[in-house]
Amino acid sequence: MVKPIWIVPILVIFCCSCEQWVMPKDPGTDPVEVFDQLWEDVYERYSFFDHKNLDWEQVRAQYRPEVEDEMGQLELYELLADMLFELRDGHVNLSTGFNRSRNWEWYQEFPVNYDENLIEEVYLGRDYWISGPLSHQMIGDILYVNYRSFAQTISTANLQVVLERARRSRGLIIDVRNNGGGNLSNASLLASAFASEETVYARQRIKSGPGTNDFGPWRDMKISPWEEGTFSGPVIVLTNRRSYSATTFFAQMMKVLPNAITLGDQTGGGGGTPVFGELTNGWTYRFSATQTVDLEERQLEDGVLTDLRVDLSELAVRRGEDNMISAAIAVIRQQ
Repeated sequence: MVKPIWIVPILVIFCCSCEQWVMPKDPGTDPVEVFDQLWEDVYERYSFFDHKNLDWEQVRAQYRPEVEDEMGQLELYELLADMLFELRDGHVNLSTGFNRSRNWEWYQEFPVNYDENLIEEVYLGRDYWISGPLSHQMIGDILYVNYRSFAQTISTANLQVVLERARRSRGLIIDVRNNGGGNLSNASLLASAFASEETVYARQRIKSGPGTNDFGPWRDMKISPWEEGTFSGPVIVLTNRRSYSATTFFAQMMKVLPNAITLGDQTGGGGGTPVFGELTNGWTYRFSATQTVDLEERQLEDGVLTDLRVDLSELAVRRGEDNMISAAIAVIRQQ
């Protein structure tokens, strides 16, 4: 008898075909599903649609027709990044491993009002003190403190040294220009060193549903006096448009204290606390999910206005002077 050896290859082919047929398509790389996932999460949790007068459904109608099944990763990234750019929010990013989308318009179209070389050469000099992230130097009888990032932790020992030097001075200047933010707990700690009593400085609410006005209740945000002791003398806080996120919160904390004055240009904003997510293709993203208003109901997302508006003069810089620091010194001496 002749054996039907032809059955084996047919079965192999059939089995292979069946395997391909029963295995579901990986949804993680489907551009349409990735687009819909991102759009829907932003729709449900983003907090500033009404404040920015933005119709997110109209944005979907504009961008979704451009999504194609066969588009590559770079094309999909660029499309999603353009869509997120419509939010006009510095707390919105899409991270892919090969790029990170961002919006820096909150400072790019405004004067810098800060010269780092001038600060280091003229005001800090060679013998300034370094207490953790706080750089400080005496300018005559006034203590100048420069803090570059609230992402850098302030320890109790750091703050004690600064306050001890401040108590020996006539007043204090805290320079947070170009401080892009970081950890809000560092902002609260620093501000607490100048609060004489518990003080409400803002109110915050969290996006809680898919509707543009679905929010939880407003809750007070407070600062309390530092348990290790506070400084009650005059304090001037210098800000510019690159003072963002936690730095905006810090400026608002200081603004409500009776012994503090903010000077310079308004902060860049960033009043929405970001939340994070991950797409099915592995890309990650974040966007603002809260609203914070000051005591006059003004959104911190738009920045904190200064008590005294002063710009950095190019003529002053040429002669080796930061006229914003000079203005701060004059205010302290007038008090």
